[in-house]
Order: sequence, then C-alpha cells, then structure tokens
Amino acid sequence: MSDAALELRGVRRVFRTEAGELPILRGADLLLVPGEIVALVAPSGSGKSTLLHLAGLLERPDGGKVLVRGRDAGTLPDRERTAIRRDSIGFVYQFHHLLGEFSALENVVLPQMIAGVPKRAAQQRARKLLASFGLAQRVDHLPGKLSGGEQQRVAIARALANAPAVLLADEPTGNLDVATAEGVFAELLATVRTHGVAALIATHNPDLAARMDRTVTLREGRVVPVP
Repeated sequence: MSDAALELRGVRRVFRTEAGELPILRGADLLLVPGEIVALVAPSGSGKSTLLHLAGLLERPDGGKVLVRGRDAGTLPDRERTAIRRDSIGFVYQFHHLLGEFSALENVVLPQMIAGVPKRAAQQRARKLLASFGLAQRVDHLPGKLSGGEQQRVAIARALANAPAVLLADEPTGNLDVATAEGVFAELLATVRTHGVAALIATHNPDLAARMDRTVTLREGRVVPVP
C-alpha cells in the first residue's frame, strides 16, 4: 500500500456541453504525503475547483485513479465514497458554511457524532480544537455572534474534527481582510503540521503559497510544479 495520503493518477475530467465535450483535466497526477502542505495556485477556469472536487470524492473522474490512503476510491459505490470522505477528508471553503442554529462547539461536535463518536468524546475533541484556534471562550456562541475570522476558525476546526488524513481548502482566507487572513492562515498551517495532515490549499495569494512546502499549478489540464 502507498504511503501517500492522497494520490491522483492520470485523472481525467470532461464536461459535456451543448457545444460538445470540454476537457478540463487531461491526465492530472498529484501525490500528497502525511504532513505535507501544498499550495495550488491556478487561474480561474483552469480546473482548480474540479481538481479539488475529484480529490475530495465529490465528483467522479472520467479516467484515472483517485487513491485515498492507498485505496482507489474513484470507482467505489456512493456509500463507500461517502464513508471515506467522512472519515479521511476534511474540507474548508472560502465561506464558512457553518450551521447557523448551532453553537461553535456543536458545529464541531456534529460531524464526529455522525461518524459514530460518543457525544462526550466529541465535545472534548471539539473544545480542544477550538481552543487551539483561540476560541475557548467562544464555544457557546452561534456563528452570527462570531466575527468573520472566528467563523472561519470554527470551520477549520470542524474540518479537522474527524482527524482526516487529507485537508482540502479552497481559498480558505479569501473572504477575510488581510490582517485577519494572516492570523487564520498561520493557525491553519500550525494545526495541520501538528496533526500531520496532508493538505492541498488553493490560493491566489503568492505570499501564502510561499509559506507552504511546495506549489503546483494547472497547465493544459495537468498538474505541474511551480519553481
């Protein structure tokens, strides 16, 4: 079995439109190992979101393989793909997508309980994660009572709640002001490294990309390194 947390092998994705087929990915290869943080810097329309969706098992490839912890998940039945996504993959988006009727603590507890974690253990882990993001005094607040930066910190804690092998983030600080984004990103990097998660983080910010282990981009439907 591969030591990679996530591996894409020759992944292809074609969108079918009224005008015909539109190839987006043309044999993309990518390997992430535990503890590695990779920046994905690519222009709009290049297939960045498609790549993240395929890596996160939200879409199926038209060819190639998507391996999570060495297991080819690209062709599994939906139920098994959902289980892998729940247990092994965390997502962070530009907008936090928190459940507004639940507190910060409950937002981080919920995915754990869905995965079968007992409530007390889920609460203990949620409190620990939220504290690591400086939110120990805000755990009982609803999202509407939190600042934008605090909301995104809760979203990151939620993504890490089930101890995923892979973290996928799409412009995780793109909706925040510069100062807040800097703080949230620093905490994200520190937490991901502490937990040994393999992370793929899409960003348009070259300064943030420079702080990661390496940078890749998409060119003609393939993943290529950025020197």
